[in-house]
Amino acid sequence: MKALVVSTLSQDLSGLAYTEVPMPKRKPGEVLVRIRAASLNFPDLLMTKGEYQLKPDLPFIAGLEFAGEVVEADADSGFALGDQVYGGNKTGAFAEYASVPARAVTRMPHGIGFPAAAALGAAYGTAYTGLVELGGLKAGQWVMIHGASGGVGLAAVELAKRLGAHVIATTGTPDKVERLKAASDADAVILAEGRFREQVADLTGGALCDLVYDPVGGDIFDESTRCVAFGGKLLVVGFAGGRIADISTNIPLIKGFSVVGVRAGEYARRFPERGKAIREAVATLAADGRLNPHIDRVLPFARWREAYEAMAARGIVGKIVLEP
Repeated sequence: MKALVVSTLSQDLSGLAYTEVPMPKRKPGEVLVRIRAASLNFPDLLMTKGEYQLKPDLPFIAGLEFAGEVVEADADSGFALGDQVYGGNKTGAFAEYASVPARAVTRMPHGIGFPAAAALGAAYGTAYTGLVELGGLKAGQWVMIHGASGGVGLAAVELAKRLGAHVIATTGTPDKVERLKAASDADAVILAEGRFREQVADLTGGALCDLVYDPVGGDIFDESTRCVAFGGKLLVVGFAGGRIADISTNIPLIKGFSVVGVRAGEYARRFPERGKAIREAVATLAADGRLNPHIDRVLPFARWREAYEAMAARGIVGKIVLEP
């Protein structure tokens, strides 16, 4: 089969190649899936540079998540030949076939295609874990979503709105403000630069935000500490901005807010029953038509470089999906 293989770590993608590799051999407890679509996530880019917390042994097949059809499965796995599933593993999605633990895939919701299913798991799973599971989101709360034009951020905007929250979506790129307004139904879209607390205070009537969802870090995190309401939560989802921020502990003490780390994949691995419940909740919302992943573009695997470069250039609104 063909797959996108990372042979060496590099800053310029020179260590990647779309090439022939042996078919994966299914182990007991795994399902072998013919991949029909796979979506690109920011950690996929970081892993090519060795800058993500997960550092797979080289060489490895890139890609966190996919959607496809079951080819082989154990009789007691709950899956059968031809079942349409989505999910993934730490690596291996950017290939024609993948063999993953049965617990790592979920049946595709009715009514959505392979590209949308491939864009569902990581982004919405992270959003649900952060906002609902750890954040305790309630209808009527004010929620600020940073990096809202990215796949993880846009999924969080949609989920929060569907669950009845008031949402302030932010982007760090001026030309994405209008694109983000068109792609989401956020209550407000603002440019996150400099001192944006006053805008947040005006929008919330001075209440500030019950939850701040931050996959960006750096200066955005610093200013977000001024935007959290007393008793609120600042959800640390990632560091797409590059700088890992520091915080003096007197700030959450005086302001009475919590800083909560959101590592959705590890949360699901450590608490498999909660991970299953989260996947089922997301699948149910999608099946009901309440979640519709915004796909920026669909490209063949052979054009992987275009996809990675667009992500590196922050040129995406939503998700890029790759197909064999």
